[in-house]
Amino acid sequence: MRQLADRIGQWIRDFLNIFYEPIFKRFLPKETYLYAVTGGLNLVLDTILYFIFYNFVLDKALVDLGFIAISPHIAAFLMVLPITFTTGFLLAKYVTFTQSPLKGKKQFLRYGMSVGGSIILNYILLKIFVESFGIYPTPSKILTTSVVVIYSYIIQKFFTFKTGKNQLKNSMLD
Repeated sequence: MRQLADRIGQWIRDFLNIFYEPIFKRFLPKETYLYAVTGGLNLVLDTILYFIFYNFVLDKALVDLGFIAISPHIAAFLMVLPITFTTGFLLAKYVTFTQSPLKGKKQFLRYGMSVGGSIILNYILLKIFVESFGIYPTPSKILTTSVVVIYSYIIQKFFTFKTGKNQLKNSMLD
């Protein structure tokens, strides 16, 4: 399975290099470019799935679990999360941060922690944008994701996969 993931990752990198060399090489380091593209693809998948789950699966209705009721914009976020968590980790590990000195289990644990931070940030910002500012849920999700992308890149580069030139030293989890 790992060999298949490595081959698919290499195929994706080879394809993306077609655009990197002539267009983006002057402006972005390769790792940043790969993160932007793979993260962008995962973001598009996340936004499309969020829209579908919120509007069609949940039909904009409150989700009553008996012991707690979850607003539809939060429920849609929670339903999409396992899908984009998986695709995000696989793209980061096999396409973007392939030079990571860390083992897969440690990467996965750290990725889970970084996503945990993203979840908290997503939750807080969605609540603020939708419930305090009255912005529609899908645009709120897009705004929220814009903030979370910056957080995510920094955490993944310097903590989760440790590929940054000036890696965070003496990480609490080393």
